[in-house]
Amino acid sequence: MFKIGDKVVYPMHGAGIIESIEEKEVLGEKRQYYILRLPVGDMKVMIPISNGGGVGLREVIDWEGVQRVFHILREQSSAMSPNWNRRYRANLEKMKSGNIYEVAEVVRNLIKRDREKGLSSGERKMLENARKILISELVLATELEEEKAQSLLDGAFA
Repeated sequence: MFKIGDKVVYPMHGAGIIESIEEKEVLGEKRQYYILRLPVGDMKVMIPISNGGGVGLREVIDWEGVQRVFHILREQSSAMSPNWNRRYRANLEKMKSGNIYEVAEVVRNLIKRDREKGLSSGERKMLENARKILISELVLATELEEEKAQSLLDGAFA
């Protein structure tokens, strides 16, 4: 169980800080919720405590994890299906996993594909979302400003 002040990642939404733990009644059922503030996008999310592990809620990576993310970003892109639909589904599964290293692979592969062949509008939107998720965790893991984290991310592809 997490506590107030913990830095956690909510898959498909990004990293945030648990601001409070509150009991709320939703659809006639009282449950306890983590109230998570996501600094990137300035959004608040309620996550049922009983579902925390089931939705993939996890701690933010440490400095070693940050270094591993940048190592992944600098690697060659992995083999991707030439079929847009298969490629999109494979990338979506990686993002849903909540695994930051898989999200980093999605960002790397889509950026490199964009430079070589361009992206469809669906893949461009996926890239934007994956970048936001990655940046949100980097912001909390490194305690950098969002703009500085974005610059570091962009610098990995220079």
